[in-house]
Amino acid sequence: MEKELLEFVAERAEVLSVSGASKQETKEAALAWKSVAEGADDEALEAATAEFIDFLEGRPNTVDGVIAFAQGPAVEMFGKEAADQILAQQLERKERGEKYCDCDACTAAVELLSKFGRI
Repeated sequence: MEKELLEFVAERAEVLSVSGASKQETKEAALAWKSVAEGADDEALEAATAEFIDFLEGRPNTVDGVIAFAQGPAVEMFGKEAADQILAQQLERKERGEKYCDCDACTAAVELLSKFGRI
């Protein structure tokens, strides 16, 4: 794997492994990739990367999903005012044509999936 691509994946795997927005299984998948990436030969690294990208496919939240969250669970979790702010921001993003959640974890996943032609 080219050094530039390795660094690209590594940076996003780091975000996914520590983000408060990442689900536990996403953190574990990112950590698993990182453990293989440290000193692996090219073949093992390519296989681990393919597995990691396969895992991420379909995982980033959509703007519509965040809107639904803001209209429901977010009210109880964060209060009406905060939920309304989330809702307004996501409705604006949807109007601009954005498709995915803009949290750090979803952004990292979307960047990886895009880089590998999966979205």
